[in-house]
Amino acid sequence: MLKVTNLAKSYPTPRGPLEILSDLSFSLGPGDAASIVGPSGSGKSTLLYILGALEPPTSGTVTVDGVDPFTLAPAELAAFRNRRVGFVFQDHLLLPQCTVLENVLIPTLVGQSDADAPGRARDLLEGVGLADRLDHRPAELSGGERQRVALARALIRQPPLVLCDEPTGNLDHAAGDVVATMLFDLHQRQDTVLVVVTHNTGLAAKCSTRFELVGQRLEQRDTSGIA
Repeated sequence: MLKVTNLAKSYPTPRGPLEILSDLSFSLGPGDAASIVGPSGSGKSTLLYILGALEPPTSGTVTVDGVDPFTLAPAELAAFRNRRVGFVFQDHLLLPQCTVLENVLIPTLVGQSDADAPGRARDLLEGVGLADRLDHRPAELSGGERQRVALARALIRQPPLVLCDEPTGNLDHAAGDVVATMLFDLHQRQDTVLVVVTHNTGLAAKCSTRFELVGQRLEQRDTSGIA
């Protein structure tokens, strides 16, 4: 369960605080998928980074399965992100010297050993259509294939929360559709909470819950379309 309560974010400036987000509250449960749309600079990525415990809020709370990550010590916070949050960014951020399989397994190299991880990695890569690319390196893959590797990497720890920042933004229409389809298929299989920041209205429309950032506030849109 992801729960956000009275969340606000501002940055200090010589003229006073610059407000980015104001009084945001919502909750999402396992199996829920939410999209966040809004103009560039509206704070979408900032909100996503707060949800993923990469950046603290100015006020308000965020909890994942009842845990507020911003109350944790640094080592515990790093473990929280590794175990409970999966990230998919616009850029795949794969390590060029590592194979596809090695890239997917990177999150499992931290903390307790995970004997089942290689099997899960192979299953995930098969699920995204890359079973025959395990030993390839990123330079040998297309852009869409690299993003599918990034998707498998985000899910290797079976996190309850998956956050995507423009996951199809660097892809052409056909490759973006493939990645989007696989993203939602894996989300449903793992019963995650999925939050997607995007300018792609088609991708946003796949989510059952749709938000728009307007004037520092999050407004919910009905499921008939994106305003």
